[in-house]
Amino acid sequence: MSLVRNLATVSGFTGLSRILGFVRDILVAAFLGAGPIADAFFVAFRLPNLFRRLFAEGAFNAAFVPLYAGKVEAEGQGAAQTFAEQTHAVMFTFMLLLTFGAMVSMPWVTYALAPGFEDWALKISTQEAINLKPEGLDQALAIPGEFISKLTYAEQLNMITFPYLFFMVIVALFSGMLNSLGRFAAAAAAPILLNVFFIITLVLIVPRVPDPGQAMAWTVATAGFGQMLLLYIALKRAGLNMRMRLPRMSSDVKTLTRRMVPGVLSAGAMQINVVIGTMISTFQEAGVSFLYYAERVYQLPLGMIGIAFGVVLLPELARKLKADDQQGAMNSMNRGMEMALLLTLPATIALIIIPWPIVVTLFERGLFSRETSDATAIALMAYAAGLPAYVLVKILQPAFYAREDTVTPFRLALVSIIINIALSLILFQFIQYVGIALATAISSWVNVLMLWIVLVRKDHLTLDGRFISRLPKILASSVVMGGVLWSGMRWLRPWFDGELYEKVAALSALIGAGLIVYGLLSLLLGAVRPADFSAMFRRGKA
Repeated sequence: MSLVRNLATVSGFTGLSRILGFVRDILVAAFLGAGPIADAFFVAFRLPNLFRRLFAEGAFNAAFVPLYAGKVEAEGQGAAQTFAEQTHAVMFTFMLLLTFGAMVSMPWVTYALAPGFEDWALKISTQEAINLKPEGLDQALAIPGEFISKLTYAEQLNMITFPYLFFMVIVALFSGMLNSLGRFAAAAAAPILLNVFFIITLVLIVPRVPDPGQAMAWTVATAGFGQMLLLYIALKRAGLNMRMRLPRMSSDVKTLTRRMVPGVLSAGAMQINVVIGTMISTFQEAGVSFLYYAERVYQLPLGMIGIAFGVVLLPELARKLKADDQQGAMNSMNRGMEMALLLTLPATIALIIIPWPIVVTLFERGLFSRETSDATAIALMAYAAGLPAYVLVKILQPAFYAREDTVTPFRLALVSIIINIALSLILFQFIQYVGIALATAISSWVNVLMLWIVLVRKDHLTLDGRFISRLPKILASSVVMGGVLWSGMRWLRPWFDGELYEKVAALSALIGAGLIVYGLLSLLLGAVRPADFSAMFRRGKA
């Protein structure tokens, strides 16, 4: 199966998952807004979501796929199956112990994730919050009746959601096996289950229960089991039967572990940065929610583009490098970066120019107020500045992983994480939650720059003439499109104070005009050519 068709499969399912995720977040915004229950749930969901993104969206594949695929090629499917079963036994045991340990120490885990919650209490029935440490008081006030500590409430939700981590690690293993065999559909479709479960809960259960946070927390755990079951069935249909074994650190599993740990951390640098941002934002009321909703918007283009490249480009590069096709691997990198910038630069401009109309149209209803829209839109602008960097990292890192080098990107990611922490702490003092989003964007660009410099120095990457000639044309088309969006927003501004259908119509007009202008300019300037698409489809049929 070709790179193009694999990209289409992963992008299609990932895109559907993101769209359903938007439906989910629209409902969450309506029922919870940016209130204290939303803050607590987003913190409880942050750690499971981190593991989902670290493992299920390519990072685990970076270490597992080359080893598993190598086993299939060199020793046959039987040896690869044994390796997978050994890996499953070790991961299963480790995650079981980790989950048990986290449950026992959950008060400390929750405090580490949300230290700022210590100063707040909430009332579940009214979603009201009070500050327990007003300025001038040295000790916390007694919590009034019907109020519960925000930290305690987040701990309760964490106890429910934490087993999702266990399921996600097993899902990552199953996904890696399927991806190695060229079966991308089931692994790409699995995240859809989480959003479907959420939508059902929000529509049918949340309006009928006294505690919406608990209902959504249980949904997370249930969906994790469902995703694991779906991929187990897909493995069975692929003729792979996973047998239970006693855990044993074989030489192959040790090799996987040595590569996986730095690989997971380096591939997940941006997600680790988001978790760090969440921890800092807990010191500001509703800061967690503002960042969450903004993150959800920019994650749509990131999910459809960046994750697809991260999953599909690695096997493509690995195959070409094993065949000693260095030029072919470099060409894949150039075309990947070209396609990524063709898609992300206009998206970045759009999210910076029209964040407010997007947020107002998507979320502003129910408990999601105009003030919340304004605050979320500012965070979205800051996050959007790093969108191309988030995707380029997903393209540059596989160049290391395909050469079985997980240490270099790990070290570079560690530097970017340290920079993010320092910038977040500094900027939070001046512009609060917006500083956290901006720090995430800046540190991601630093990561891209470091990855690019190392690849160039090792002669693993050279920008070809086509990329160099097309980049200014892509940028020019994006800037002109931005001007059209800015003018259109000024003209359509009153529509976003109207009914939902007026907001949808105005936003659709803005996006439609932007797409038409960008598409036409890209063709006229030569940023993209019709022959590119016909060539891709010919390769897809080959």
